[in-house]
Amino acid sequence: MHDQIPGLGSPSCADDFHAPAELAQPRPVRQAFVTGATGLLGSNLVRALVARGIAVRALARSVYKAQQQFADLPQVQVIVGDMEDVDAFAGALCGCDVVFHTAAYFRDSYKGGRHWAALERINVGGSAALVAAAHTAGVRRFVQTSSIAVLDGPPGTLIDETCDRRLDNADDYYRSKILADDAVRAFVRTHPGMHACFVLPGWMWGPGDIGPTSAGQLVNDVAHGRLPGLVPGSFSVVDARDVALAHIAAAERGRAGERYLAAGRHMVMQELIPLLGEVSGMAVPSRQLPLPLLYALAAAQEVYARLSGRPVLLGLATVRLMVREAGRTRFNPAKSERELGLCFRPVRQTLADTVGWYRSHGWF
Repeated sequence: MHDQIPGLGSPSCADDFHAPAELAQPRPVRQAFVTGATGLLGSNLVRALVARGIAVRALARSVYKAQQQFADLPQVQVIVGDMEDVDAFAGALCGCDVVFHTAAYFRDSYKGGRHWAALERINVGGSAALVAAAHTAGVRRFVQTSSIAVLDGPPGTLIDETCDRRLDNADDYYRSKILADDAVRAFVRTHPGMHACFVLPGWMWGPGDIGPTSAGQLVNDVAHGRLPGLVPGSFSVVDARDVALAHIAAAERGRAGERYLAAGRHMVMQELIPLLGEVSGMAVPSRQLPLPLLYALAAAQEVYARLSGRPVLLGLATVRLMVREAGRTRFNPAKSERELGLCFRPVRQTLADTVGWYRSHGWF
């Protein structure tokens, strides 16, 4: 099913992203296919592509969300479909120069419980089916949205693309991302004409987060006074618009089979929350929550999520992740800077733009 739906504006930082002059000339992209197009990353990627005059086919499960995201981008062709049934939209891949695969299932992070069957089916099986369908359709460039989840290292060390995470040290979501990347690499090994590379984002923030993701949920919880205190752990905060630009650079300049970090800035919650309060003018908590209390709050929120069907900020999986990954969020962007010309806008600007988007759209 193909629907033509009107859509949006251009990214504020598109002209700030420059590849070094010594890099090879980019391969032109005229027609792109974007999965997960209504999500935080996908929607900003669509905007960045349109700003460059690139025709976009945007995969969306919900026509309503597509109308919300792309109400002033009439040139965007929305393809209604789902990663659980790639065959149903595979025909729309024909004629595209590149597929950007940003779609992923990550609801275990804010709904609680175990979701391995869906993670395996959508993240792993969906990625395998998509790269195969793209190849069959004649597409020869594929950019996989991976994650910092596939990397690991000792706390406090600088982690780069060579630091693989072991499957036995991964939660369900992290394991699904590792296996999804493996599935794409396995296909490429038997189809050497397929040029695939991987972009590894950190914790993404930015405008257009209608999901919302955990970042958007945090902003809304702060705005409504639902954040009880500061949680432990560290994070790698990045603007989704910068990650979108990294995807385009990877399609144009990335080397086949390579991974490129787009992780952003290492921060702890004691830095992030006060900065969020400063740029937004909202009151924020200052007390540190002890770990036992965090586990109790997460368990209570999981019960609430199951009863209400509403997303929560803090589930047990999130608490376990924060504890396990504390200090493991310092990433080395040197390779992405050198080969893709990657740069990051200031975190202050990212937070201000995120809050501004929610305010302008009446969320609080």
